[in-house]
Amino acid sequence: MNTPRWCVLIPCLNEEAAIQSVVESVLALGAPVIVIDDGSDDRTPEIVAALPVTLLRHAQRRGKGEALRCGFREALRQGYDAVVTMDGDGQHLASDIPRIAAAAARYPDHIVIGARLLDKDQQPKGRRRANAVADWGISWACAQPVADTQSGQRWYPRAALELVDLPAENFVFEAAILIVASREKKLGVVSVPIASRYHGQFRPSHFSPVRDVVRITVYTVGRVVHYGHIMASHRRSRGAPTIVRDQRGVV
Repeated sequence: MNTPRWCVLIPCLNEEAAIQSVVESVLALGAPVIVIDDGSDDRTPEIVAALPVTLLRHAQRRGKGEALRCGFREALRQGYDAVVTMDGDGQHLASDIPRIAAAAARYPDHIVIGARLLDKDQQPKGRRRANAVADWGISWACAQPVADTQSGQRWYPRAALELVDLPAENFVFEAAILIVASREKKLGVVSVPIASRYHGQFRPSHFSPVRDVVRITVYTVGRVVHYGHIMASHRRSRGAPTIVRDQRGVV
């Protein structure tokens, strides 16, 4: 089987404090990088423009979903078979990417999630409970168990990239990709444990605990109803998620 061509996709908004180190850490792996600047009003685009990457810019903020959508289109245009997404604020590490890529090679036709299953005591209790509820609901909509449905560090194979025109915006887009790829593309989902990173000089999250949770919940419930076989889907979602354990240790 031919090794897929893949790149790293980094959506960002006002990340001048971290974006250079994030991008350079990925470039050190020898991976090509596409950065989508979602209308930053700080020095983020100037910093990225000086690096050997593809930079796409939105004149105005259009949300994470549209940033990812723009990046997916560019990756497909450049002929990539897969992308690894990661955030630009430094909470995702490039050092986890080889493990994610190795899991993708082991599990073709799967989305691979860098799941924050290590050092979970760093997670605020409220965030941990919210993530658990999201995993329960989105797994139900996917009709398969998924660990850490809220992580933005993921491997998307080409079949998932082809869902670029899904009618979902902002943070809902990432949930929509998981659900529709599972139900309509028949992709599996596996997770590679990464560390929870909540301590450090990270800027405030762009995720709104009320607005975005409501949006994701409404979308997820709608998908559960849309696909039908509601209880059968729930039963299929209740198994143990597939976790790829490696030298980092077990969960």
